[in-house]
Amino acid sequence: MYKFGVIGPGAVGSVIGESLQNSGYHVTFIGRKEGDVCIERVDKPENTTFPVEAIFEVDTVFDYLFITVKGTQLEGIMPYLDKLTHESTVCILCQNGYGQLDKFQIPGDVYQAVVYISGQKKGNVVTHFRDRILILPENTVTKKLTEVVAATNLDIQLRANYQNEIWYKLIVNVAINSVTALSRNTALILQEEKVQNLCKKLIQEGVEIAAAEGVYFQEKITEEIMQIYAGYPSQMGTSMYYDMINDQAMEVDYIQGFLYAKSKEHDLDTPCLDTVYSLLLASEMKG
Repeated sequence: MYKFGVIGPGAVGSVIGESLQNSGYHVTFIGRKEGDVCIERVDKPENTTFPVEAIFEVDTVFDYLFITVKGTQLEGIMPYLDKLTHESTVCILCQNGYGQLDKFQIPGDVYQAVVYISGQKKGNVVTHFRDRILILPENTVTKKLTEVVAATNLDIQLRANYQNEIWYKLIVNVAINSVTALSRNTALILQEEKVQNLCKKLIQEGVEIAAAEGVYFQEKITEEIMQIYAGYPSQMGTSMYYDMINDQAMEVDYIQGFLYAKSKEHDLDTPCLDTVYSLLLASEMKG
């Protein structure tokens, strides 16, 4: 039987690990320290608790390793990857933003998933709101992965136009993460028309940057993404919102910063992105 590891028992990692564990797969939840994680759902009364092992104590070598730590925490787990992987280990990086794959120096295959799993973690309790979707590039390695996990409710989707999926999620993230983090409020703020208009402008600027990179979307993308936002529960936050209110480092470099760098590379006029990026950077300055 294949051995699965999940590094980072936050909202995304816990849901992925639970999907595998509940279907009888051999799964190890790995965190900075030993403990446990409890998963609850807004629509079901029962909770499930799983043990978490400290990464420096784990000596298992995994066939599939899901790395679900935030971009700001990736450097901290890199020294442990050699002992957790073999030459054929497949690593799936599950985090917001883009531009981190070049940091991996391991012999196996590494792919970044486009993640659609909505949840939040408070203490050791993860509340799963919706979705279990991972989108990956289509090739022989990822096709085998979908076959291996076919018995689970993890929805792994393969795409030939994977770069479009990466950019689509970047554009989804740049608006909702920016406004929730800067307002220090949940998706509730989407009920305000002025916030909706700002989101639309950020989406449109993201589309323009994508086009400069050779990735094109139809005009309806703005309304599509606004419909996605409309489906969010009002109490749901984003990863950057939770980082902001918990005074933790945000993934600004990998979402807004990545897009900002591309906009300047192509000499584009992106006033809304420039503003929210500057404010997010300023919010992390310490006196």
